[in-house]
Parts: sequence; structure tokens; C-alpha cells
Amino acid sequence: MTNETTENKPPQKLRVLSGIQPTGRFHWGNYFGAIRQYIDLQDAGDSYYFVANLHALTTVRDAALLRQLSLDAALDLLALGLDPNRATLYLQSDVPEVSELCWLLMTGTPMGLLERCHAYKDKKAKGLTADAGLFTYPVLMAADILIYDANIVPVGEDQVQHIEVCRDIAGSFNHHFGETFVLPKAQLLDGSARVPGTDGEKMSKSYNNTLELFEEPAAQRKKIMRITTDSRPMEQPKEPDTDHLYQLYSLFANDQQRADMAALYRRGGFGYGEIKKALAELAEKYFAEPRARRAELASNPKRIAEILGDGASRARRKAAEVLNRAKKAAGLVL
Repeated sequence: MTNETTENKPPQKLRVLSGIQPTGRFHWGNYFGAIRQYIDLQDAGDSYYFVANLHALTTVRDAALLRQLSLDAALDLLALGLDPNRATLYLQSDVPEVSELCWLLMTGTPMGLLERCHAYKDKKAKGLTADAGLFTYPVLMAADILIYDANIVPVGEDQVQHIEVCRDIAGSFNHHFGETFVLPKAQLLDGSARVPGTDGEKMSKSYNNTLELFEEPAAQRKKIMRITTDSRPMEQPKEPDTDHLYQLYSLFANDQQRADMAALYRRGGFGYGEIKKALAELAEKYFAEPRARRAELASNPKRIAEILGDGASRARRKAAEVLNRAKKAAGLVL
């Protein structure tokens, strides 16, 4: 079966989509690993950014907490530079068309395809209970992407497989019902800015080693001063590139500051305490403007509701167009 209508043709313009789960407060790893790059892409074309609260239900089982984390996520994104006049920001659950499309896609998604997905496999390998939400997570993710004709999806390496699954699901639907969906491409986020946690491992909520973006400066300074370091004597020269404290400092430093700190490491004769103090000062200064912007936004909850409501309205207009196209193709519209 083929469908030659122009409404089924892929968009010529760039359309970027990304979602972020509100499963905890955003930390330095979230920002330098992903959020900063999402914001840089908001001028690349049509940009859709959503707070993935439906996905978060597989993890967060406290209604009040999920509501607060979702609001915090929206506030953080806006404070960090996402501009609702240049990009569409919305809550995933405010676009019910996504859930309806998810069912259409689920009816043609092979079980074996989902069984091979790493998020499900990893949980099963650890002996943990995997619910249907986790199992079908890639299908909902596919619906999130396909319903906006998104052709670029910025993701980390751990999500590339899900974009391939999305392409497989869309390709199968197109094969059976005609060219309905745009096949998206993954844009791999730059992972060169390694963000270690306070223990030197990758910064992650799972490891309880995070430094949150907007925690109180005094509390954050205490965390920074407790960052794990080695026990080498002060006078001993040290290689900066393999030191996680230097890696954290490098996230905020300019080229000259980075070069000066690297020279200090190689020269030796310093204490880690002075590096931690320098890091705390740079981080506080770096996020000072977003922190002030967030406080201003938080004082006006009506404005946040308006931004999310307007974003959802814009998202639903596009989502309704694509959903109707898919329903027609599948024979659900008489």
C-alpha cells in the first residue's frame, strides 16, 4: 500500500526533539552532558523539549514528588536558557496524542525487539522486577519522536539503541501502511566533557555522588570540600588530566585558568583544599545568573503554567496532525 498525499512527505526543515525525565533534581552531569547542548540546538530549527513525566512513572511512585520534580525540571530548563519564544516546552502528559500513537505503534512492535533493549535487559540481569512500562519504554519514546516529525534527536550513547528501535518501528509502520512517519536520526551528544561525581565515578543520582545545579551555595561548598582525593603528599607533582577534581574545575574554567591550574598540578606543592575552594567559587559564579533567573521564575508560578500550557497547545497542534495521518493510514478513520 502506498500513500502519495503531500501530508505524508517528510519535513524539509530541521526539527529537533528531546525529553528529560524528572526523576530527581538536575546536577552538573545533566547540564554539561546534555542540557547545555539541548539549549544550543534551540535555534537549529523547530525545537521541542518536554519534561518526560510519563516515562518517570516507571521510577517515581509518589504523586506529590513527581509533580514537584516536574515543576523543578521546567524551572531549571527555563533558568538555564531555554527560551519559550524560540522552542516549545511542555509536559509530556499534556499531549495525550502521544499515548494514543504509542498504542498504534505497540500493535506492530515485535516482543523480541523490546526484549533486546538494554534498559530492560540490564534490569532483568540484576534480578530486578521489570514492569510493562519499562518493557515498552522504547515504544513510548518512539511515539514522542514520531508525533512531531522530528528528524534530529540529540541523545547520549546509552539512548542510541532506542533511536534505532524507533526507526525500526516507524519503518515497519511505513511498510504496512504507506509512508507515514519521518525516520529520525540520532545526534550523539558531545561526551568529551567528562563529569565525575564527588567520589570520582561518573556523576549519577544512582551513585549518590551528585552536585546539584541549584542547591544552596553553602551546602554545595560543603559537598565540594568533601570530594574524594588521593593521599599523595602536597609537594608531589600530579598529572591533571587524570584527576577528577581537575576535570570538575575544567568545566567552569576559561582557557587561561585551566592552563594555570594544570601547571600548578605538574609543579606540585599545593593542597587539594585550595583546588576545591577555587572550584566552589567558579561554580557559584557560573550559575549565579541562572540561579537569579530561577528565583524570579519561581516567584511567578502563573507564568510557568502559561509557558507550559502554551507549549502544550503548540505541541498538540502538530501532534494531532501526525496522529490523524497515522490513523488514516491504519484505517482507523472512516
